[in-house]
Amino acid sequence: MNCSPLHRFHLPGLELLRSPESRRVLTTLLVALGSSVVMILAGCANPRGIELKAALVSPVSLGAESAAEVAPVAADWWKSFDDPVLADLIARATAGNPNLRVAAARSSRAAANVASAQANDGPQLGLGADLSRQRITGNGIYPPPIAGSTLTSATVQLNGSWELDFFGRNRAQLDAAIGAERASVADADAARILLGVNVARSYVQLARLVAQREVLQRALAQRDEVLALIRQRFSAGLDTAVEVRQGEGAVPETRQQLEGVEEQVALTRHAIAALLGEPPQRFDTLTPKLSTVRAIAVPEFVPADLVGRRADIVAARWRVEAASGDVRSARAQFYPNINLTAFLGLSSIGLDRLARAGSEQFGVGPAIRLPIFDSGRLRAGLQGRTSDLDAAVETYNGVLVDAIHDVADQIVSARAVERQQRQQAEAQKSAEGAYDVATQRFRAGLGTYLTVLNAETNVITQRRLTTDLTARALDAQVLLVRSLGGGYLSNTSYPEILVHESR
Repeated sequence: MNCSPLHRFHLPGLELLRSPESRRVLTTLLVALGSSVVMILAGCANPRGIELKAALVSPVSLGAESAAEVAPVAADWWKSFDDPVLADLIARATAGNPNLRVAAARSSRAAANVASAQANDGPQLGLGADLSRQRITGNGIYPPPIAGSTLTSATVQLNGSWELDFFGRNRAQLDAAIGAERASVADADAARILLGVNVARSYVQLARLVAQREVLQRALAQRDEVLALIRQRFSAGLDTAVEVRQGEGAVPETRQQLEGVEEQVALTRHAIAALLGEPPQRFDTLTPKLSTVRAIAVPEFVPADLVGRRADIVAARWRVEAASGDVRSARAQFYPNINLTAFLGLSSIGLDRLARAGSEQFGVGPAIRLPIFDSGRLRAGLQGRTSDLDAAVETYNGVLVDAIHDVADQIVSARAVERQQRQQAEAQKSAEGAYDVATQRFRAGLGTYLTVLNAETNVITQRRLTTDLTARALDAQVLLVRSLGGGYLSNTSYPEILVHESR
């Protein structure tokens, strides 16, 4: 495309501004602008009295320790479990989960909004072409031979405009769009971290159920062995039918518990498949094992820099910045809107005259628009945006409160589980010893089967409690990882002044 029309468009406009008449018009407009600003400040359309009520809460005021140094969680924290199957599941989940794709689409949409807001601050140029066939009235302003004739009129014109953002409205809209875009990115990161946590927790839950199933299978085998021994003793006249009935009743009870665990195993496998967006039967053979995980260090205090480690807090904070930009944009609506407009083109009556000399037309000049009285529309808009900012600030405060309490809870739980595991190890050791003694005494004819049955029941209970605590310890590690941010670290800073400028 030949760019020469742009050159023609520019120079004649400058010539217009150099003429005495144009300078007088521009001076008049600038005087009107100054007068209008005074009218805005003193007249009906003004933003006075609309103030922000909420204030951001400091993490230190909620009990976080600003001096506490806590090592950040690794972005690939699940590798500490030393389980390649779990690592593969999390990788597949983050690649194929539909919710993550939704979050990515929202981030892309927010990025497009930023690009749109950036475009508002630059010059705009458009090309228009019009062609019309018209009968000219014989009793109008045109003399013959135009009057009473039917003519073709044509216009080809470049139109340009550039809004001069003296009062920061476009900049505020851009800040709001950037805040919303960064909040959506943080939301996507939060969704990714939460998905990884949920996969790990479901995996640990499945491992717990598999271990519980093994405990029950072992208990069932023991009860079958004891039942066979009872029947032998009954045949030898050493036991009565009562002991036989007791032994027979213990077997179906254990099988019933085993069937319940089998159901939970299947449902948990389905849940993992759903997290990965795969068919329910895909993991029918998945049988993870509870293993020792390299525990992350449990912090002594809640770190104050948690605000940069958790994606949910970062997202809430950027929404405050987005709402602050909306408030400043709404406030700027009370001030004049100034545009530089220009046009350059060809216009003629008669299509054959369009390209002839003398058909060119051009013009350039400022355009100023300002509100004087709008029945309260602008004040209502500013009040609404300010209320949105209040809500965003209080939402951030609520997220921060929940996050700090979440970390404190997980620290307490992680330590409590460690203490419970030590006590449970002692309890299981005692139960196993008592069962061995009771079994030996029963085989030697020195004890009753009821004593064996009670000792065995206690062993099964202790084994299941040990399995549950082992799984809970792993789950507590995952929850602590999540509460400390799941490996997320914000690399952006917040323009704190924006919140205060909105007042």
